[in-house]
Amino acid sequence: MGGTPTTSSGEGFTMAWLLLAFAIAAEVIATTALKLSDGLAHLGWSTVVAVGYLISFVLLARALKTQLEVGTAYAVWSGAGTAAIALIGAAFLGETLTPLKIGGILLIIGGVIVLNLAAAH
Repeated sequence: MGGTPTTSSGEGFTMAWLLLAFAIAAEVIATTALKLSDGLAHLGWSTVVAVGYLISFVLLARALKTQLEVGTAYAVWSGAGTAAIALIGAAFLGETLTPLKIGGILLIIGGVIVLNLAAAH
């Protein structure tokens, strides 16, 4: 009621999760471009950074307006983005992926799952 976010099922709820998924993708693209921008010195990559973060925040805001609770949405958005960036860094940017980092990624994923389960009750 009155635009208050809920965790009910339905078409709006599915749309909220799709918006959140696209927000995460935009944030991951922007963060990857941030690394490639050489401290925002490269205009092309810097433009990708600015546009990607803008799109990400707009989509996150829309997902929150649609149906998602802010705590759950932000945990999924930041957690999934963090895990994806760590994996992209290791796969494409020459960064190391140690067992400790893998453990951290698994803890992030586990935390997101727990928050989603808690929100469902």
